[in-house]
Amino acid sequence: MPQPFGQSFGDDEYENGRSEGLVAKAAAGDNAAPLSVSEISALLKRTVEDRFGFVRLRGELSGVKRAASGHLYCCLKDDKAVIDGVMWRGGAQRLAFRPEDGLEVVASGKLTTYPGRSKYQIVIESMEIAGEGALLALLEKLRARLAAEGLFAAERKRPLPFLPDVIGVVTSPTGAVIRDILHRLADRFPSRVLVWPVLVQGEGAAQQVANAVRGFSALPPGGPVPRPDVVIVARGGGSIEDLWGFNEEAVVRAVAESSIPVISAVGHETDTTLCDHAADRRAPTPTAAAEIAVPVRAELMAQLDELALRKRRCALRPVTLGRERLEARVQRLPKPDAILAAKAQKLDELSERLRRGLQDQERSKRERLGSTAAKLSLPLLRQRVQASGERLDRVGLTARLLTRRWAQARDNLAPVARVLPQLDPRLPLQRGYALVTDAGGQALTSRDRAAQEATLVLEFRDGKLPVTVGSGATRHESASPPARKPARPKADEPRQGDLF
Repeated sequence: MPQPFGQSFGDDEYENGRSEGLVAKAAAGDNAAPLSVSEISALLKRTVEDRFGFVRLRGELSGVKRAASGHLYCCLKDDKAVIDGVMWRGGAQRLAFRPEDGLEVVASGKLTTYPGRSKYQIVIESMEIAGEGALLALLEKLRARLAAEGLFAAERKRPLPFLPDVIGVVTSPTGAVIRDILHRLADRFPSRVLVWPVLVQGEGAAQQVANAVRGFSALPPGGPVPRPDVVIVARGGGSIEDLWGFNEEAVVRAVAESSIPVISAVGHETDTTLCDHAADRRAPTPTAAAEIAVPVRAELMAQLDELALRKRRCALRPVTLGRERLEARVQRLPKPDAILAAKAQKLDELSERLRRGLQDQERSKRERLGSTAAKLSLPLLRQRVQASGERLDRVGLTARLLTRRWAQARDNLAPVARVLPQLDPRLPLQRGYALVTDAGGQALTSRDRAAQEATLVLEFRDGKLPVTVGSGATRHESASPPARKPARPKADEPRQGDLF
């Protein structure tokens, strides 16, 4: 028997356990109340955080960005999946490296959900590089980027001072490094050392090293704290993780920007950091850095002694050469005895000839004197004196005769003496006449003869005046007093007398 439609619908409804209608209605005995979206998101958040309260994920960083608040946002991915990640500011500041895209890391934290976007993510508490290979890859990437900026260029390297007065050391004050440096400096060349204590490993080490290098550069010359001439950045050996602080960009830039030459002595000889590339000089060990910074004092003293000896030799070399040349020339000169032998022999011969000549002269004079003395007798001398007196009497020379002859000669000379002053050629100069001579003092008596001379000399009563022919007179100073106008003769003065 057919049943009504409504009855048939009711059977199906109860058979299915729920009704599907236009308006949602709670069925009798149903305790599953509908949940809101926020409630289900909160349930999911608690479930995920309870189940995955601590996880370690390994993956490649992608989309790394740091917000202005200091929080770090990124994604961790592999070849099949990706998960968002966030690291709050406190944890991001403690990172020992700079996160970059493509870097493989191991992140530790907890999983949670983000209801605003219905996504799940990991809240990262710590992050480490996944293995040494990834760390080296990060190091190489950072090295290439800094090298492209020119921080490692060879032309930026500065020469180290030959003998620094003050040496700055950036290292740990309690380690063996500073003791090795001080001991080596004391052995080679004792110098003044300023130590800037820093951490060389762990959190904050890189920033302390960078601040120390910049601090040394900021010291003013001549200030209360002496400014170093060279800075040594030193640390002992260790693994790549231990030395990672010297690969940080802050340290590399501080070393490259230092106004003081820097020696990098980080690790052992086989260890290499980016600080070594940025420094002006790399030392394989801290002890080697001390050897590079200062020379050996004993070697310098020996070198100075050698240079002083060479200087003395150079100064004495001309004297030595001159002495040798003089001795060689002296040997070529003949002996003094040989030079004087012929002259001495000739002198002896002349002395002998003189002696014989004097003896001959003495003999001949003696003989002549003997013959003359034989002729001198007293009667003969008296006779010759008497004869000479008689001849004198016959001459008639008396004093009156000599006086008369002298008076006559004087009378004859008196007219000549009166005429002689009138014949003086310069006497007419007193009356205004001039004497014309050439440059040599030769008197000129004709116009033609004077015209042939380039310069004439006119002699006046009070001086001479050189005159150039044809160009007028040229006046020159002379030792004579300035010319004065001739004074007119007074009325009572006698005028010029007769020349004859």
